[in-house]
Amino acid sequence: MSVNTDPAATNARHSKAAYDHLWMHFTRMSSYENAPVPTIVRGEGSYVYDDQGKRYLDGLAGLFVVQAGHGRTELADAAHKQARELAFFPVWSYAHPKAIELAERLAHYAPGDLNKVFFTTGGGEAVETAWKLAKQYHKLTGNHTKYKVISRAVAYHGTPQGALSITGLPALKAPFEPLVPGAHKVANTNIYRAPLHGDDPVAFGRWAADQIEQQILFEGPETVAAVFLEPVQNAGGCFPPPPGYFQRVREICDQYDVLLVSDEVICAFGRLGTMFGCDKFGYVPDIITCAKGMTSGYSPIGATIVSDRIAEPFYSADNTFLHGYTFGGHPVSAAVALANLDIFEREGLNQHVLDHEAAFHTTLSRLTDLPIVGDVRGSGFFYGIELVKDKHTKETFTDEESERLLYGFVSKKLYENGLYCRADDRGDPVIQLSPPLIADQATFDEIEQIVRGVLTEAWTKL
Repeated sequence: MSVNTDPAATNARHSKAAYDHLWMHFTRMSSYENAPVPTIVRGEGSYVYDDQGKRYLDGLAGLFVVQAGHGRTELADAAHKQARELAFFPVWSYAHPKAIELAERLAHYAPGDLNKVFFTTGGGEAVETAWKLAKQYHKLTGNHTKYKVISRAVAYHGTPQGALSITGLPALKAPFEPLVPGAHKVANTNIYRAPLHGDDPVAFGRWAADQIEQQILFEGPETVAAVFLEPVQNAGGCFPPPPGYFQRVREICDQYDVLLVSDEVICAFGRLGTMFGCDKFGYVPDIITCAKGMTSGYSPIGATIVSDRIAEPFYSADNTFLHGYTFGGHPVSAAVALANLDIFEREGLNQHVLDHEAAFHTTLSRLTDLPIVGDVRGSGFFYGIELVKDKHTKETFTDEESERLLYGFVSKKLYENGLYCRADDRGDPVIQLSPPLIADQATFDEIEQIVRGVLTEAWTKL
């Protein structure tokens, strides 16, 4: 029997198999019934290549993940070496060297007394862990009625049932309701659409933070366990915190004995130019959740990093945190994370972001001369471009227009023109950009030029 080695035939077979068997995440599978599935086969630096050999600028670092860039052989080598030595062992009442070393290193990087590291395999699991831990902590300290959590409107915190409850995107939650009870929402920090104080960032920050206090008082402080906030909110298009916002939130949490959870699944590991996003904005949380960039995506891992104060009851008597994941703290993933963090230190990736974030912002801000661009916002190498129908009134698009604009044209056209990024309407329509941390001015210019061309054409089709 002959074997067909024609690349085109192989690609067609893969595309058919992808549609038939690979259930892709957050994907309208019907859209590929009669269309090829985009298939990426390799990466190098800030670029990826498809099965046709076409090159794309990775403007989203995979999914806010590939901090050190694609094709890092030292990370592959670290995985290979560890797999040969110890491929797997759980951290259920046992330890292994790489989990110990990584936990120690994360504790060293974390602010304040956040010294205890509970490993997961991803960000959603880290958020799930944080809520469960907050509930049990309050029970162990005599506050048996504290179980509720507060998060922000439009915020995304993951897909497990608890994390999805914390998520503030109704359309993502509706198919799975009823969810875990006790998750409540407050206003986010989108000053572009601020209902009050839109011309005064300090006053707006105080107002937004005080919404958390009002919600705690409305629910009853004796029932609220934790507040979950991203340093820069992802969904809705990269909302940075106004000046003083997190300092006021910290005061509120301390006043009412509520844990402050900094959800840094995206914002940790250099995305904002600091190892943890809370460092960028000058606050110390009780818990940090993180994942993604810890390994630059070369192997899956996540973590919930906990302060000594919150961990203390679990380290007393016969108390146990009855929670865990088979692959949490996986030896191969931990080894890759350590090698990735070595790259951070050796190449100064955090400082590179701090040195170039103003240039990235300036380059993207050129797009505000287009009639369709209403706002450019973010921090570090993490930016959103909000699209509007009328930039003077800030009028947004209808659901039908957004569907036609983002999914029918912008998303596909950006990809066709060689830019992989996210066109998202989980709030108002935005384009999100989050390149690898090795990106430079040439990368920024290429992003701006491609986005400019696509949005200029999109405006003519409205």
